[in-house]
Amino acid sequence: MTDLMTRPVLDDRNAGTAGERVVGALPPAPPTHIAPELVRPPRDPRWKRRVAGGAAVLVLMAGGGSAGALLTDRYLNSRPAAASAAVTTVAEGDDLAPIVAKVQPSVVTVLVDGARSSSLGSGVVLSADGLILTNNHVIAANGTVSVRLSTGQTVPAQVVATDAGHDLALVQGSGLSGLTPVTFAGDGTVAVGDTVLAFGAPLGLEGTVTSGIVSALDRSLDTGEEKLTGLLQTDAAINQGNSGGALVDMSGRVVGINVAIATTDESSGSVGLGFAIPAGTVTSVVEQLKAQVR
Repeated sequence: MTDLMTRPVLDDRNAGTAGERVVGALPPAPPTHIAPELVRPPRDPRWKRRVAGGAAVLVLMAGGGSAGALLTDRYLNSRPAAASAAVTTVAEGDDLAPIVAKVQPSVVTVLVDGARSSSLGSGVVLSADGLILTNNHVIAANGTVSVRLSTGQTVPAQVVATDAGHDLALVQGSGLSGLTPVTFAGDGTVAVGDTVLAFGAPLGLEGTVTSGIVSALDRSLDTGEEKLTGLLQTDAAINQGNSGGALVDMSGRVVGINVAIATTDESSGSVGLGFAIPAGTVTSVVEQLKAQVR
């Protein structure tokens, strides 16, 4: 069995008018590339991998416009997970609401509006004046970029720096002030079994929070064009639209940036295998990207 890579597909067959909700995924496009066989452990089933980027179920953007699906497959090679004896979990009855209230104002939706289609992802606030971090694949499609805050305010934005190799990008929102930046966790603070929350706009549902644990460390993702290593694996539900959103610990610190999911076929969503770029990698890349725009 071979893995199929579907590159971005833009289609306006699900287009609607202002105020409508567009529900339903577009049929898959014919494969444009056949990936080689991937090495996997014996008896470990092959999974089709999809980046958690554009939305298969979109809410029309403010002011109307067309809606389409931005779908990109990713392929993952698993490496042995590094486990730690230090495990932090949340007991039944623990209140997650204070953590959500702390983090949610720092999570945004990143919108890309093209001539024939619209797509979206998520992002996190890096500075009070609206510097936003997201995945590079979220803003890779041609189109006008804007950012929607947790308050519902939408402002124009401009891509100011990208790192395709690490799948990260900086976006600057216009005319913003007083935003609350996220706080990143330090290296070595995440252990298998730690409770985490995933923030973003899965399937276009902005302001969504899901919970789970860190289920493995040090996973690798290989698209054929880029390789991401050291990824966190989580069973917190992550779907298309979560890309660029925050994976946070029980102190509200960002431990990773959501980047991909593993799924069984093109129509499936989360199966409890999501992946995030760890905070240590993110902060290092962000400093390099900031240096490009100074």
